[in-house]
Amino acid sequence: MSLAKATAEEIKTRAARYPSKQSAVIPALWAVQHEQGYVTKEAMGEIAQILGLPPSLIEATASFYSMFLTRPEGRHDVVICINAPCMLRGADEMAAYLERQLGVRDGGTTADGAITWHSTIECLGACGGAPMMQVDHRFEEDLTPERIDAIIERLRKEPAAHAAPQHPLPGPAPAKKPARPRARKTEN
Repeated sequence: MSLAKATAEEIKTRAARYPSKQSAVIPALWAVQHEQGYVTKEAMGEIAQILGLPPSLIEATASFYSMFLTRPEGRHDVVICINAPCMLRGADEMAAYLERQLGVRDGGTTADGAITWHSTIECLGACGGAPMMQVDHRFEEDLTPERIDAIIERLRKEPAAHAAPQHPLPGPAPAKKPARPRARKTEN
């Protein structure tokens, strides 16, 4: 699939802002992911061509950062923290419960395509609300089996998270204020 003309133009516009085209790789990857939901090898090649950089540089950047998806995943991305503070407050049990409820292992996508989930040993930075998980860049804290059930039910009904960009590209402020790029706490 070729990039949309608007996405290619966006990449060129962003690249013009930097003294080095290499500085535009991350904004270019975001632009593609916002358009397609993930970044294909073909799209990486198009980014390389637009920026005049080696394809290997684009691929290395996309594979280094976990925020870039390089294969189709569920409409919603769920990452459950199993770092020490979350683990001490039951994250292992919550991860096992999530796996049973979704019917897929860590890294898998549900049969209906609604949810892809991962566990991480990296701290997600919400230790005060442990155990917690990040759902489409939003924090869900103080997990219990009942909260997980409610989250899963909500996600199965919601459209894809990438339909509205979660990470606005840097540049002039748009007319409408975009969502903040950092995760935010949700209420119980």
